[in-house]
Amino acid sequence: MTSILILNGPNLNLLGQRQPDVYGATTLADIEALCRDKAKALGIAMDFRQDNSEGALIDAIHAARGTHDGIILNAGAYTHTSIALMDALLSVELPAIELHLSNIHAREPFRHESFIARAAIGVICGFGAKGYELALEAMTAQLES
Repeated sequence: MTSILILNGPNLNLLGQRQPDVYGATTLADIEALCRDKAKALGIAMDFRQDNSEGALIDAIHAARGTHDGIILNAGAYTHTSIALMDALLSVELPAIELHLSNIHAREPFRHESFIARAAIGVICGFGAKGYELALEAMTAQLES
């Protein structure tokens, strides 16, 4: 069975409380439930994780090799700073999708730069929690082709 790792970075544990004008009122638990329902409908397995530590995110990416078929990564602010996360994605040689709740290109200029995009097959941003469903659909289609 196809298995996808959905990995969430720093501060995403505060969704629903943190800047609702930017990120909405949906919690990370709500998003996880949405993803579990979508994965079931797609007939795939899914592992959903969040960590605030860059090292823990790298460890999860490394552990995905041989366990998962693809990675969906919302790296949060690490998107714009972490060469190490980019290198980890390139090292495991799994297809990856970069994901953001907000449209990073409509925000502050420093958010327009992404190290993660260099290791991703695609980027989904600006669709809020719906972006997770879109990413699962896109990754499933990619793995089937």
